[in-house]
Amino acid sequence: MMRQRTIGKPVSTTGVGLHSGERVELTLRPAEIDTGIVFRRVDLDPPVAIRSGAARVTDTRMASTLTAADDGPGSQVRVATVEHLMSALAGLGIDNLFVDVTAPEIPILDGSAGSFVFLVQSAGIVEQRAAKRFIRVKHAVEVREADKWARLDPHFGFKLRFSIEFAHPAIDATEQAVEVDFATMSYVKEVARARTFGFMQDVEALRAHGLAKGGSFGNAIVMDEYRVLNADGLRFDDEFVKHKILDAIGDLYPVGHPLLAAYSAHKSGHALNNRLLRELLADEQAWELVSFNERREAPRLFALDWSHA
Repeated sequence: MMRQRTIGKPVSTTGVGLHSGERVELTLRPAEIDTGIVFRRVDLDPPVAIRSGAARVTDTRMASTLTAADDGPGSQVRVATVEHLMSALAGLGIDNLFVDVTAPEIPILDGSAGSFVFLVQSAGIVEQRAAKRFIRVKHAVEVREADKWARLDPHFGFKLRFSIEFAHPAIDATEQAVEVDFATMSYVKEVARARTFGFMQDVEALRAHGLAKGGSFGNAIVMDEYRVLNADGLRFDDEFVKHKILDAIGDLYPVGHPLLAAYSAHKSGHALNNRLLRELLADEQAWELVSFNERREAPRLFALDWSHA
């Protein structure tokens, strides 16, 4: 049976929020079967729980932000920049987890999902005595905005294809389209270490809007009008578009279960990815929940030992 997963013990780290610049303590804690991914603002008294979900994504400016339910205690409490952590949890197959934070934003760490992968693997990954459930896409769902689009198609596994256009010399010199098929490729090796990126000329405008206050060469690829400014350069020849794949995985995971689907997109971002999830969930004929009693019945991806990928 393909089983649900959590972590073996609590594990913590400290960092700064990319946009807030605030110091953040993050603790991941094991959770029971069918808990899902639940963020907890433990800096508040009493702490406020925010369950991950497509409808909980309420702000997508430069990041994905989750907001607590309107009808409960602490309504409108937020936790921002969840996508890199969510990407790591999806890539490692974590179904159930409490995420305790001491500020309204997840720490950016090194700007990729790699540090979160290390954190989860340090805690150990534990299989639970319940079937993992997947959302199987049954027919195509697509959203568009001008020349940007994102789409989910039926596929017995999980693969993503993404293309970008930035008209910037440093980005133009790299691959601008990539496909990652997790039947044959490792999330940890191929995707997790791709960092977020930004442009020096945008920093003042972003900070005027309360964004990017914690950005630095230590947690982002930074470019001027012509080149990458980081002394160590790029981690991959296609790091820019690989990071968009990383973000998309994190943006899709709030759907509540791993997807069995082929995702494809051009110039998509957090907002369009969330619209795609909402369109999928709104069409009850477009998806179904499935589980696998035998590993041999599952797509090859889900038979891999993700904890050591």
